[in-house]
This record gives sequence, C-alpha cells and structure tokens, in this order.
Amino acid sequence: MSTPASAHVEPATFSGWQSERSGFIGNLSGPGFALVAAASAIALVPIHQKSWTAALICLPLAGVLLLLAYGRVLGLTADEWIVLAVRHQYAVATRRNLFFSGAFAPRTRDGRQPMDLPGSLARLHMLEAPDGLGGQLGIMHNPLEASYTAIARVTFPGLALSDTAKQNARVAGWAAFLRSQCKEDGVITRVAVHQRSLPDDGTALRSWTARHTSPGAPAVAVESLNELMAGAGPSATARETYLAVTLSSSRARLAVKGAGGGQAGAAAVLVREITAMHGALSSAGLQVLEWLSPNGVAQAIRTAYDPEEQLAAAARDAAAEDPSWQGVAGGVLPEVAGPAAAETSWGVYRHDSAWTVTYQVRGFPLSEVYATFLTPLLRPRQNARRSLSLVYEPIGPSKARNELAREKTKRQSARKLRAKTGRDESEDERREAETARAQDIARAAGHGVVRLTGVLAVTVTDFEELETACAELQADASEAGLTLRRIWGAQDSGFAVAALPLAQGLPDRRVGI
Repeated sequence: MSTPASAHVEPATFSGWQSERSGFIGNLSGPGFALVAAASAIALVPIHQKSWTAALICLPLAGVLLLLAYGRVLGLTADEWIVLAVRHQYAVATRRNLFFSGAFAPRTRDGRQPMDLPGSLARLHMLEAPDGLGGQLGIMHNPLEASYTAIARVTFPGLALSDTAKQNARVAGWAAFLRSQCKEDGVITRVAVHQRSLPDDGTALRSWTARHTSPGAPAVAVESLNELMAGAGPSATARETYLAVTLSSSRARLAVKGAGGGQAGAAAVLVREITAMHGALSSAGLQVLEWLSPNGVAQAIRTAYDPEEQLAAAARDAAAEDPSWQGVAGGVLPEVAGPAAAETSWGVYRHDSAWTVTYQVRGFPLSEVYATFLTPLLRPRQNARRSLSLVYEPIGPSKARNELAREKTKRQSARKLRAKTGRDESEDERREAETARAQDIARAAGHGVVRLTGVLAVTVTDFEELETACAELQADASEAGLTLRRIWGAQDSGFAVAALPLAQGLPDRRVGI
C-alpha cells in the first residue's frame, strides 16, 4: 500500500526576524547621546573647579540626565516619553487633537465636498483610473511621498485546514511574490496585507436567504431556517482581507513619462504593475475578488471609522444582487469616507461610534514557528473587532547589501566594546549576531530582503468593553509569541496604519489633527 507523498512533507518553520538598530551610537538615539555627553561634561565641572559645592549641584544633575538617557518607561526611553508627552499636551492645548467633519467639512469653490480625512491622512487624495476592463479603480495619491496606492479585496483558502504540502507551497508562493518585488530601483515601494475580524449580526445572511427562499417552501422548513439563523447569525464572525500595493512615481519616472506623464501616467503604470501580479498572487493561493473602485475604497475607510456603517454596508452589498437595484453604485461616496468627528487621547482614539487602541508589534517570536502562528490574533470576538496590518517594504539588492553590512558592523562594534570593558556577552547578543550573518548569507544566495512592520488595532462600540478587549488581544498576542507595545501619544497615526488598508507607514513624528 503506497503512502501519499504529502505524508512525508515536514511543515516549514520560520524564525530569524531581526529588529533594526537605529541608534545614533549603540542603542542611544541622537538626543540620548547628547544627554550622556552633557552629563559627562557636567560631572567633570566639580573636578575642574575643585569645589564640593559644585559637586552637590552638578552630580545630581548629571544623574538626572543619565536617567533620562537610559531610563525606560513602558518600552520607551525617558527622553522619548517626555517628548511625546509634551507634544501631546501641546496638541490638546491647541485643540489639534480634535477633528470635525460632517456638517463642518470644507467645500471647494464649486460647492463640492472633497474627501476629508484626519491627521496624517489629510494629505491623501482619491484618484480614478481605468482598470482596462471597463471599470474604474480608486487610487490613493500621497503628493508628499509621490506615491500611488491601489487596494484589492482578496480571499484565500487558508492554511489551518490544508495539508502540509499545500501549506508549504502557498507560503513559498507568497515568499516568491515578495522576492519578485525586491528589484534594483523597483517601482513598488510598499505591499501591505490588511485583515479585519468583524462581529457579524447576520444581516447579510438573512437578506440573502429571504431573496433565495422559494415561495412554495414548506412553512415548517422556513421556520426552522429562521430559528437557525437567529441563533447562528449573531455568533458569526466576518473577515475581510485586503492587499494594498504602493508605487513610487519618482522611481518610475521614466515609465510614467512614457505613459503620458502626470497623475494619469502614474496611475496607468500602477494598473500595469498590479495586472502583472495576478499570476504570482495565484501561486500564493490568493484570489483577487476585485480591485476596489473609488466607492469601494471609501467604504473600506468609512466602515473602519464607524463600525455601525458596517451593517448598512452589508445590507447594501446584499441588496446589490437584487435585480431592482441594478445600476445603483455600491459602496460609499469618497467625500463621506472619513469620520464625522474624532478625538485623540493619550492611549485611545475615539472616532464616530467607536473607540480604538492600537499596538505595534515590537518583537516577533524568537523560536521557530509554523506559518499559522498569527491565527490567535483574529479569533472571533463578539465584544470587539480586530484589525491586523502587515506592511512590507521591499529592498533592492544593493541597498540590502549595504543595510545588512551596516547592521553587522553595528553589532560587531558593540561586541568588541563589551569585550574591551570586560563584560560577558549574553546569549541574546550572540544569537542576534548569528541571525544577522544568516540573513546576509541568504541575501547573497539570491533571497530578497524586506522591512516588515506589524500593527494591531482593537475597536469597540461600548467603552466599558475596551479594557477587556485589550486584555484579550494581548493574551492572544502572547500566545502567538509576539511582543506588543501600545502606541502611546500617537493613536491617530497608529489607527491609520492598523485599521485602514491604505499601506501607510508610521511617521517619524506625530502629525497633530
């Protein structure tokens, strides 16, 4: 009796995520290094003055400066925490943490209302571009970054119930897709995967069933079906998955010029790029249901800001299949995509009918994990909705070589410095150095290198449920082996990354509302 080949396939495991070192010197930031230098200079003053009075004043001051440089507050250095606090308090004092649209939305000279988004999203503009199939794509244009983003709604068969061979093939297909974007001067600068886990009250299910129930169906069968939906509908969970692709017009300037130049040329190049991706996405098991139209993009944004809009959107989508609704544009108009009102607090973001807390993934599992290790993060929860965004930034071969060489040099310099000062090297530091070398070996063998950012958001419509939902998310993240950090003082910027499928990256500094 022969044994299936898939029975002998071992599941692939993954590890070796490496945190970037962005310190000015060692683990110190630029301000931290300045604080240490100032503390050292102040500590030398009593020796130069040969005064005990100066020592009583200067030594405590030097100690405070060192505490600010090396002290940690919830994962942040003390100086970073103070800067965030001052910036947030300034925003509160000047009411820049508040956003009002709706009846207060700005109008153009011709009386139209443009898309009005808060905070770091205010710079985005909605463009329309033909998709080549007779439809229109909604493209988000960021004039400051000179970038253009198209968003697709995708579906996938999943990994948990697939056999090992199919799991490995799908993961390898996704890795091949990312590697194909790691080209020298590649025009695609960002690829983001966004998934939402939404409590579903069964509105769409009941609407679909009502339209497809035969008039001659037995009354007993219809009653049993209604009872089943009444019990199962409210306990269901809907999931939405989006893929966002961002093109840099500065990198693609020659192609954009060849396509006619300007925004229309950039949009045409982006459409050409995403059309060429379909084969690679299919190899990874991803099926593109649609590239979102302007109304589709607006609906994805609107339902994140106002979860109550999700019910109306589900009803509209279900009714769209009704012949009497044919010809009616679905989705949400772009001018009403943003929130009517929003308020940024120190650790919570309030928007329309909901409250959101956002977390950044500060550490991925240290041990080897399977491809399904993120499954606990999107478990069905009836008291909250969850969002997960994974943002990939492909790096070209030359830049990847320089970046990895720089990382190795930083770690080797730190190891030599510890050896000179007589300090023992920890196993964590030794493992980081080995991982950096393994990454460089893989890069030299032809593998692609990407920068990866993971951001999570939990949203509730009842403020009393917020802390419970946060605790459940942190517990599930711990089970997945992730280290989370709440995005203190920048919840609005975190929301733009975690809860919206716009392939946004966290800014270097907070942009007030």
